[in-house]
Amino acid sequence: MTSDQIKDRLKQVKYPGFSRDIVSFGLVRSAGFHDGTVKVALALTSNDPKTPLQLKGEVEAALRGLPGVKDIIVEISVAPAKTPPSAAATSATGGNLAGNAGAPKKIRYAIAIASGKGGVGKSTFAVNLACALAQVLEAQGRKGRVGLMDCDIYGPSVPLMMGLSGRPEVEGEGTEAMLVPMERHGVKVMSMGFLVDDNTPVVWRGPMIMKTVQQFVQNVLWGELDVMLIDLPPGTGDAQLSLVQTIPLDGAVIVTTPQPAATNVARKGGLMFQKVNVPLLGVAENMSYFIDPAGQKHELFGSGGGIVTAEKLGTTLLGQVPLLTEIRAGGDAGMPVVVSAPQSAAAGVFREIAETLLARVKQPAVPRL
Repeated sequence: MTSDQIKDRLKQVKYPGFSRDIVSFGLVRSAGFHDGTVKVALALTSNDPKTPLQLKGEVEAALRGLPGVKDIIVEISVAPAKTPPSAAATSATGGNLAGNAGAPKKIRYAIAIASGKGGVGKSTFAVNLACALAQVLEAQGRKGRVGLMDCDIYGPSVPLMMGLSGRPEVEGEGTEAMLVPMERHGVKVMSMGFLVDDNTPVVWRGPMIMKTVQQFVQNVLWGELDVMLIDLPPGTGDAQLSLVQTIPLDGAVIVTTPQPAATNVARKGGLMFQKVNVPLLGVAENMSYFIDPAGQKHELFGSGGGIVTAEKLGTTLLGQVPLLTEIRAGGDAGMPVVVSAPQSAAAGVFREIAETLLARVKQPAVPRL
């Protein structure tokens, strides 16, 4: 009996209070079979003493019927849960991403766009996805319900790609002053690129970055949004981890290119989100292939990296974005391909990803225990 066969059986075990199973939640750390004994290790984050006991009983019940099984050992490591992100972030977010005193959230879903590694087209993907989401929601009669927060403090490229420049307007005075996000292509945008000169490098330490991000959430008049995309800086270090813990996220999308040099780092980025109990909504494979004028497909950066990364992280492949000049040119011109060529194949891919993402974020999420 293989580890995969045991995990397939464990997909019958649902996490208490959720419709999803413990395998898809990534709670099964190991599973093995030797000499008639099945051994399973689970890792939970919970303050409820009943949860591990309930899961232990259900795991044993699921495995008991397997042929050749004489004994079952279930080891469960339980880490105490920290203050729930939504509660901890309420005061810092001014109720934008978390409702105050029982009030509804102003921003329904906050989704991080991350890559772990730079150079995979994460910001280009985030910009086109935001525009695609705006188009999908507008077709549903929900115009102006998408926001894009550019948290790539050191190299903000979103303003260029969205065709925006200048300074955001300010409403109010003193401690009541609020920034008004710029808007184009149906997307509300805030970026460090609006606040610094083009020739001024941002040389900041971590605490200054955290304060800026908090202000982007707390002191910006986002209004009522269905989706907020948060373009994170590349990397998996302290800055990225702190950003993830600062903003109460409803999910994350990992962007990678097909080759191992990118997917290996992308997987680490996904593990970072799992570490802080942020649901992984899927993996997007960028620059997947190139089609020449003769119609022949070329996989310039290899193939299969996206699906393999998704499988290793226990999530799904959202889509494969082709390598096209139109996508690059649209970003340089401030007209994302989803806007400039809405009937193109590339635009269709982004809209399909947008629709899939909206469906997935509405599903029961990984529990933040």
